[in-house]
Amino acid sequence: MTSTRALNAPVFALAAVLAVPPAVATAQVAHQAFSIPAQDLGRALTAYSRATGLQVAARPALLQGRRSQAVEGRFSQADALARLVGGSGLTARIVGDAVLIEAAPSAPVRAAPARPAANAATRSAPPPLGTPGGVDALDEVIVTGTRQASRTAAETLSPVDVLSQEEIRESVSGDLQDTLTLLAPSFNVQRLHADPPAFVRPTTMRGMPGKYVLALVNGRRYHNSAQGQAPDLSTIPSASIRRTEILRDGASAQYGSDAIAGVINIILDDRPGLRAFSQFSRYYQGDGEEYRFGLGGGLALGENGSISGALEYNRQGRTGRQVQRPDALAFELAHPGVELRDPVQKWGQPEEERLKGSLNANYRLSGNHELYAFGLFNDSEGMTDFNWRNPDATSNVYKATAAFPGFSFLSIFPGGFTPQFGSKIEDYHLSGGVRGDLSDRLTYDLALTWGTSRVAFSLDDTVNASLGPKSPTSFFLGREYQDDFVANADFVYRLPVGGSEPLNIAFGAEARVVTYGVQVGDKASWEIGPGAAYGLAVGSNGMPGYSPARAGEWDARSYAAYVDLEWRPVEALTLGAAGRYEDHDSFGGNFDYRLAARYELPVGLAVRGTYSTGFRAPKPFDLYSSAFTQSLNLTNGSVNNSGRLNVNDPLAISLGAQPLKPETSKNSALGVVYNNHGLTLSIDVYRVDSKDRLTTRSMSVPAGTPNPQNFTSLSYFMNAYEARTQGVDIVAAYRRDIGPGRFNTSLSYNQNETEILDDRLAPLNPLNKELFARRSRPGAGVSAGFGYDLGSLSVSSRIRYYGTWIDMGTDPDDADRLWQEFDPMVLANLSVSYDFANGVNVKVGGENIFDSYPDRATLDANRGLLYSRNAPFDTDGGQYWMRLGYNF
Repeated sequence: MTSTRALNAPVFALAAVLAVPPAVATAQVAHQAFSIPAQDLGRALTAYSRATGLQVAARPALLQGRRSQAVEGRFSQADALARLVGGSGLTARIVGDAVLIEAAPSAPVRAAPARPAANAATRSAPPPLGTPGGVDALDEVIVTGTRQASRTAAETLSPVDVLSQEEIRESVSGDLQDTLTLLAPSFNVQRLHADPPAFVRPTTMRGMPGKYVLALVNGRRYHNSAQGQAPDLSTIPSASIRRTEILRDGASAQYGSDAIAGVINIILDDRPGLRAFSQFSRYYQGDGEEYRFGLGGGLALGENGSISGALEYNRQGRTGRQVQRPDALAFELAHPGVELRDPVQKWGQPEEERLKGSLNANYRLSGNHELYAFGLFNDSEGMTDFNWRNPDATSNVYKATAAFPGFSFLSIFPGGFTPQFGSKIEDYHLSGGVRGDLSDRLTYDLALTWGTSRVAFSLDDTVNASLGPKSPTSFFLGREYQDDFVANADFVYRLPVGGSEPLNIAFGAEARVVTYGVQVGDKASWEIGPGAAYGLAVGSNGMPGYSPARAGEWDARSYAAYVDLEWRPVEALTLGAAGRYEDHDSFGGNFDYRLAARYELPVGLAVRGTYSTGFRAPKPFDLYSSAFTQSLNLTNGSVNNSGRLNVNDPLAISLGAQPLKPETSKNSALGVVYNNHGLTLSIDVYRVDSKDRLTTRSMSVPAGTPNPQNFTSLSYFMNAYEARTQGVDIVAAYRRDIGPGRFNTSLSYNQNETEILDDRLAPLNPLNKELFARRSRPGAGVSAGFGYDLGSLSVSSRIRYYGTWIDMGTDPDDADRLWQEFDPMVLANLSVSYDFANGVNVKVGGENIFDSYPDRATLDANRGLLYSRNAPFDTDGGQYWMRLGYNF
């Protein structure tokens, strides 16, 4: 669910950002046209920010109940600002690209309980270095998890991490998911080495899968990936991001399906000017070179609007952390005349090339109304290794058969082959609408959003053995795609009912259509050739292509309406309640609600708590897709099938498949927030009880079952088990002047565990249950940041801690050994930055500067890997990087 204008407009709430550039003289526009009527001062500053592109920073308490003066005509930015706040009892000054709003020296300030100051106790990283005095003591206004336009991160009813542009640039990676993992321990992404997850990487948040996380861009729903059915944030260019807000709480009652673990909202950059950067990085071992280039900026559209955008290109090389496979060494000894590549198979990050971009525009109409639009695109290609095929051990490819007399694949691949798995990923996202004020109390936002994910796969250096000499060695495997269309009508009404603030009533409606489709691959990638009758493998070896039986297009439709209330009856108490009803064509209706409260004590301490319900609606992929492979029955020559059927298939229904229900949750959280003497601290404990979670049920097809497609075994999705995830988040930040400079430090800690409560409907595989119980992901994570700024010189470091975790696999020397437990891991980063007077910035740094590696993997080591392929962090060792930036 998208929110009201508060989630999208660059209002004073959004503009009270984490960082204000250093106080230097800024060339102001000589004169420009302004048309800002007298109104609530906060909304007037919103209009001023849109017109000038300047950020506005102010304590919300200062703005409450104050009115602006009308500004009509052509003025300098400074004169217009002075007229706007005239008579309000406040002063305003322009510092760099920011506007600071402060109480006039003689103006009385409303008495209020002490609140957490500046940069919010929920920060997961330190504030940017080098902010001018006073600015970093301001409350940050956020737009995620609330539709109250003046709520700060410290005042929210749920914990929100706010990551600034400067913090996002701490990471060497061009993948936003790596950056979030670095900064926010509650979020994690894996680096897998093969199969589709090598390119569409699995994520978790608070120990729950990425499909339980809702992603927004400028407050609008971002589409899920067609592969993996979760948001793929790697498709968003880091160069286009102004800041990122992470809501660590269930929010389905506010935003709709998927927001069980939390919400990630990407706010696009809309600053004027032109910015560029280039970056180079390489691992200590001399591989994995990555080149990144970025360009971004904005300009005015006459006197009533602006347009901004960004482009980012990056190309990364492969890495390999392995030894030659033992079976490859044995093959070379047995066949001294055959030369093998060393290694025959790499274990490391894939080769990948990406081009990403964004566009963000707005144009003010007559009155207080505005057109806006923004878009994103991503185009990437990648390649990685599959397992090596040993000619002496791959009889279903290399054996001689009567089907192809005198032919052997040794004539094509005498030393075996390592299939090269390729991806082509395209993402496009467009959103636009109109928003504005219908009165001093009522705002509106009408929007349409469309997003698409298209994921195509290919396979090179492999064969369809059943085709014999007619087999190609390169295959197009097919394409999956998902389109997401959303229409929103959102409103906010501020009803004076007494109390410290008006009652904030947000309400609206949404219509959504999600379409999922599968396109057929090359015929040779799935065709059953004549060699199948002699036991030769069918389909492109490594991953068969998508056959016509799997192809198709399906959609799911839903409609929703919501109400979201927030009220401060007295200065110390904030109350919230939300309800949302959705109707889905696949399963019917669903209602979710949320209750929340926050109370401030007069000692810099506040207590907050929430209780909510949530859900994830089954997607068209869950409802209608199937995935199976074919083989030839060597006894009677018939075609056999095995794999996953959709729940509507008659065979699946006859074996127990039921219509899918939504996955539901009950979320509860309790936290404290503290601020005093430069220290901010928040502690939040949470529990998420989820029900009807999806899994697959597998079985053999009993004899006598009507089975026209000759399935020998099958599986299908079903709502099968209940689970409980519980944990704690601790976030602290401290800053003070030390010597001639400014010192900042932060600490973020997340601990969580998940247990299966009930799996009686479809008992989980004992190995999977053990993975839950023994933590296949670290149960604890810490991110600690330190920084010191001295004029133009900045030094920063970050330490990331991962707790113990386990992996499963096979041990060729001990068939009963299935587990390996890995010790905790500490990774350290360091960077130094210098700003030159001409707008040039040079930054050098290192990630994993001590070149640390996890324990050696003892399971699956017969395939040459050194470190677990399921490690929750990069196992390629130390990396150094250099960045050159320029602000025009």
